[in-house]
Amino acid sequence: MDKVILDEKKKILLDFINSKEYHPLKFKEIASILQVPRDEKQDLREVLTALQADGKIEQDTQGRYKLADANTKTGIFSGTQRGFGFVIIEGEEEDIFIPENATKGALHNDKVMVSIKESRTGKRKEGEILRILERSFTTIVGTFEKSKNYGFVIPDNQKFGKDIFIPKEHTKGAVNGHKVVVKLTDYGGQDKNPEGKVIEILGHMNDPGVDIISVIMAYNLPMEFPEEVMNQVEAVPDEISGEDITGRKDIRELQTVTIDGEDAKDLDDAITISKDNNLYHLGVHIADVTNYVTENSPLDKEAVKRGTSVYLVDRVIPMLPHKLSNGICSLNAGTDRLALSCFMDIDNNGNVIGHEIAETVLKVDRRMTYTSVKKILEDHDEEEIEQYKEFVPMFDLMAELADILREKRRKRGSIDFDFPESKIRLDENGHPIEIKPYERNKATKIIEDFMLIANETVAEDFFWQEIPFVYRSHENPDSDKIKQLGIFINNFGYSIKISQDEIHPKELQKLLLKIDNTPEEALISRLTLRSMKRAKYTSTSDGHFGLATKYYCHFTSPIRRYPDLQIHRIIKENLRGSLNEKRLKHYHKILPDVAMQASITERRADDAEREVDKLKKVEYMSDHIGETFEGVISGITNWGLYVELPNTVEGMVRVSEMTDDYYIYDEEHYTMMGEHTRKTYKLGEKVLVEVVAADKLLRTIDFAFVDEKPEEDQ
Repeated sequence: MDKVILDEKKKILLDFINSKEYHPLKFKEIASILQVPRDEKQDLREVLTALQADGKIEQDTQGRYKLADANTKTGIFSGTQRGFGFVIIEGEEEDIFIPENATKGALHNDKVMVSIKESRTGKRKEGEILRILERSFTTIVGTFEKSKNYGFVIPDNQKFGKDIFIPKEHTKGAVNGHKVVVKLTDYGGQDKNPEGKVIEILGHMNDPGVDIISVIMAYNLPMEFPEEVMNQVEAVPDEISGEDITGRKDIRELQTVTIDGEDAKDLDDAITISKDNNLYHLGVHIADVTNYVTENSPLDKEAVKRGTSVYLVDRVIPMLPHKLSNGICSLNAGTDRLALSCFMDIDNNGNVIGHEIAETVLKVDRRMTYTSVKKILEDHDEEEIEQYKEFVPMFDLMAELADILREKRRKRGSIDFDFPESKIRLDENGHPIEIKPYERNKATKIIEDFMLIANETVAEDFFWQEIPFVYRSHENPDSDKIKQLGIFINNFGYSIKISQDEIHPKELQKLLLKIDNTPEEALISRLTLRSMKRAKYTSTSDGHFGLATKYYCHFTSPIRRYPDLQIHRIIKENLRGSLNEKRLKHYHKILPDVAMQASITERRADDAEREVDKLKKVEYMSDHIGETFEGVISGITNWGLYVELPNTVEGMVRVSEMTDDYYIYDEEHYTMMGEHTRKTYKLGEKVLVEVVAADKLLRTIDFAFVDEKPEEDQ
């Protein structure tokens, strides 16, 4: 059944079951009272099953349907290595703790029905799993270990929590240390391990490249494009034709540049800029990908499935085949290209006082890099200025406008996270040889500022037109997490104002401003980010907390993000006047699912990217066992202290290995104190650590404190 119709029917049926007159009824009785025709009875059963899966209704012992107990909920089980887990329930601020003896054999990411206990024994709500509604995994990637008469696989995903038993006849000849893909044949139970059979051997865990392939397989990232997609791509021309240009605004005479990283090949945004009468005229021009990726074509279906391009340390897994992403859709210098453009007139205060969205044809004059533009604007490099002299006035104007736009965002409370990401360099065998922070510079910030204003302008335009759209939404943070952040930053002498359990983004922005260029900047920035919710795609405009704006969408990257491609299609139909009632209804129907799928695939890509980075950091540190580094205490828990090094690598000093005293964790003040010596370790404190272990299988790095503490900066 169609999702929109299913949701409508669920609401009608739930209202019926919720009514005062209703008493528990069997399926036949409900069908009779509601006068459901015979050919629609299957639909009724589907709606009842869906309501049960949502945890809204349940069946009693006689098979009669009734409202679910208020303490019975449906959620996603998040497993742990140690057997216990948590159930995450949408709309609930707090996760439900599930002890090891109450998991009913649920595995990580399973959809479950949970009964929540009335009383609390610990700090969290506690519950037990009543039943497993939906299994999340059918295959698992892990490391094979051989015993005499059978084998078992240790899953790469630590949250899976249980090894998988492999009967001898299903090992496929795997040996110790092989990375394998296992098909689960039995999910096991409370006291029984899952069972499976090896369906693919990826290679030995120490072979070059096998580690990253294992992550790709574990996250089910599609590598190869299906044949029908490649057939469609083959039919796409290498260059645009005169027919393509008809009816488009011709801006090929405007001075146009792209600014990207040195190794970028999919160039999807270009800039034009000019100024007169105190008005800046900014053009943000985005590759017109929808000209080639038509709705419901094989290319489109594959793009929906992928949702986003995935950027791993040694490769890109693209959303669209390279012939498109690096070819006709890439705004390569010196070639005519089709674009969807947002022209904005911006005053000296950063207000967009007029704009136009149009289908265009453009020709990029220069493909610039962030490094070159930085050399011109920040370093005032004479050689670089001479090489690009006809573009220098353009870059100066871009910097001028970007500063105005950034100041406007700052005034309204937009939060600008400027902490370093990791840049990992590998040798030809995929072995990490350097890890350092990836710094943003003036050029990267200019492009960010221009993309942000285009995204906002487009989102606000379509919100007020009341046209179905995909927005980028960011909810307000949970009050508990913000309170925890408040306690944490008190250790450093900072504070934030929280009124009626709510915080304004301006408070977090002020905090980030105060910590600018301090030793604790990276640490507090990261923890502030962790205290906020995840941004997601929605079909309603729910506002963006982090950017302190009511309207936001992703318009600027249709080569690598599906939501951008989706709204390009809507924008073009609107420009051409073909958004009739039928098409509007169509978009109202499909966009909630498009937004949800995009959010899921984005999370999958983020998790895979993070997992590969973690792997390579462990591998890098395994070359430095016994060496000493200076770091900062970045986290404290009952079982140990996390220490972050300047190169972004984080490891743990385990309490069990701190043998000079018995240490007690003071949760309220985020400190670890020795019972006898009163020696205290605080968050943000500088420490010297020695690398004692790096385990690729567990993805862990172990440090030990070196007695001598570094001198404080004078």
